[in-house]
This record gives sequence, C-alpha cells and structure tokens, in this order.
Amino acid sequence: MKSIYLAALALASAVPAGAAQAEEFDGPYAGVQLGWNEDDVGTVGSGVGRISVDKSQDSFAGGGYIGYDFRVAPKVVLGVEGDIGFAADDRITRKGRDTISSLDPKRSLSLSARAGYIVADGTLAYIRGGYTNARVRASLTDADGTIASSSDRDAWLVGGGVEKYIMPDVSVRLEYRFTDLSDGSGKFDRHQALAGVSYRF
Repeated sequence: MKSIYLAALALASAVPAGAAQAEEFDGPYAGVQLGWNEDDVGTVGSGVGRISVDKSQDSFAGGGYIGYDFRVAPKVVLGVEGDIGFAADDRITRKGRDTISSLDPKRSLSLSARAGYIVADGTLAYIRGGYTNARVRASLTDADGTIASSSDRDAWLVGGGVEKYIMPDVSVRLEYRFTDLSDGSGKFDRHQALAGVSYRF
C-alpha cells in the first residue's frame, strides 16, 4: 500500500498552487478513499460471549464520503463529514486447542468533524474526531458446534491528514485514523492510512 500513498503525495507536491480555486475548502464535497487497515484485537465481548483472539489483521480498506467545509477565517476551516467503509480479507481467526474463535468486521459508518489550517495556497492540514458504528460478526466453534452473532459496535475515532487541490474542483488527501472499537470492554483497535480523492461542488 505504500506505493499508493507515495504516488498521491508526489502528485499533490507536483501541482502548482495556481490550481486551487479562489475560495478553496468551502462548501460541499464528495469522494472515494482507499488504503491500509489494521485491526488489533485482544479479548472482547460479543453476541456469543467473550472471545479471545489476541491477533492483528492487515487488510485493504476502501469506501466513500460526503462532507461540507466552512471557511470561518482566511486560513481556518471547520467541517463535518460522513462516510461508509469496507475492508477485504479482514476476518480475524484464532484456533485454540478445543475452540475456533473469529471476528469478521463488515461495514463501518462514521460521522466526524474536522478542523484545519491552510498552510499554503490549496493545501490544508487538519485534525479529525468523531463517532463510528461498525457491524461485526462473531463466531465460536467447539465440540458442540458453531454459534454466531452479528452486532453493531459503537466507537470513537481520531485522526489527521493533509489535503491539496490538484484541479479547481478536485483535491487529494492523505489521512491517518485511529478507532477504538472495544465498545467499553476489552481491546479492539483499528489503525488506518487512507488516500482519498474529492470533488467539490
């Protein structure tokens, strides 16, 4: 995945400042993003009881988002964003002596706010924080068979990144996110590095 981030960074760096529109980072936008996802899970509660996984799993992540930025000062931007995300091959399984435990994350929905500062023409550095809801399927197999249950996990996220215009209505961004999916018990941490492309209306 490093090549994705390096390519996006190189592209952003190569674009002259004149590509930015007159009133940058203000108004509605929509975009797509993709990148790297790591779920680091210890022992967590689930619909089938407490599950001990004690593993981490790397996977490919992608999704889409919509948002709105408010240019509240010449160099200060506040915004709100909603997104939906998915990951591929992110099921985490642990085989014990008598049991097989697994967690299979499905979709995630997030609503977050961000605050940014325009560090150069067409370039915004920002921090982000908000709420996430993730759908996760848990299963436990033992001598009596397999039981499984899907449930929603409430979580919070924090992160930050850099966004840069590459055309009057198009920007690219690189962002890191940390999400705590433990839902009040155990350990279920998510780390993401995401590259996105946004179109501004």
